[in-house]
Amino acid sequence: MAVIKATSSDVDLLARLIRAEAESEGDQGMLMVGNVGVNRILANCLDFIGIRTMSDMVFQSPGGFEATQKSYFYQRARDSERRLAQRAINGERIWPATNALWFFRPVEECPPTWYDQQNTGRYKAHCFFSPTFEDCPNVY
Repeated sequence: MAVIKATSSDVDLLARLIRAEAESEGDQGMLMVGNVGVNRILANCLDFIGIRTMSDMVFQSPGGFEATQKSYFYQRARDSERRLAQRAINGERIWPATNALWFFRPVEECPPTWYDQQNTGRYKAHCFFSPTFEDCPNVY
């Protein structure tokens, strides 16, 4: 059962986002990007107050995703990424993105914090950062 409301267009949008952000990270990395996206919709805290829909989350400005500025983001969603997007929408979470609201690709090692959020771990090239329960209980 879905943890957020999502139409088939929403699934396609998340599928395009996860591919554009993490295709080189494989299925697990793309699913983690989906985790972050779903968490941002659930959060209603910090930078994500009022972000209630997939479109709000994907195109949030400032604070959104760099992938939306790239031409490959606008390619049609593929079935494999749609399945991963649906898994994230259904609430499947993978550490270190389980409660993460942010990720980025550093040149070097992951910093211990990023914008005052704790590093929860790294998967391949991406570092993930989670708020505290006190700051964002909806992602826990």
